[in-house]
Amino acid sequence: MPPSGRSWQPQGQPARQPHEYVRAGTTKILTLFQPATGQVRIRPAASVTNAILHPWLRTTLADLVAALPAPAVPLTPAANRALWGAWEEGLTVRFTLPENLPPLRRLLVWDNLAGHKTPEMVLWLCQHGIMPLYTPLGGSWLNLAEAIQRILKRRALDGQHPHSPAEIGVWFEQTAQAWNLQPTPFVWNGKRRQRRHRSRARQSSGGATAHNQ
Repeated sequence: MPPSGRSWQPQGQPARQPHEYVRAGTTKILTLFQPATGQVRIRPAASVTNAILHPWLRTTLADLVAALPAPAVPLTPAANRALWGAWEEGLTVRFTLPENLPPLRRLLVWDNLAGHKTPEMVLWLCQHGIMPLYTPLGGSWLNLAEAIQRILKRRALDGQHPHSPAEIGVWFEQTAQAWNLQPTPFVWNGKRRQRRHRSRARQSSGGATAHNQ
């Protein structure tokens, strides 16, 4: 019996693209995801160099921070620095926090790449009240932007045959707009994970479970 999953193929018969498929290039999708609300912001691009990614991030993050309400109770400088520093506890590699820190408004989780650690970008984030947190090596699954990308990709492209990278980008944007109308928050150990555990329990017990009252 094949295991659960999106698809499976018999040995020696790998999955193949349909005859309509013509590879005419690729599209990169810049993604900024808010797990607590489920809202996603994307931008199609031909490449994701720092020259393209960083300006888009700055504009988008600045808009997000500007939309936040003002802190209810202003913290003292010492308490504010302690709040920032708390997010560095347990890290093996830390960066030096600037001397003057605004109130902490956002956390930015992204990949552990050298281009994401440039002094210019890190200082800009700190100046706008954004604390950068980097996923550990081999821990890219902690970056939930990749999870929402997989969902959008299936919804936008499954069963479709785009003819150009630009068309792929348009479909992604349309799919993200539809998603944001009724977004699903991503919660650690939430309902999704509990459903997966129940599904595995049913499979391991032959489709039936028993509970003692």
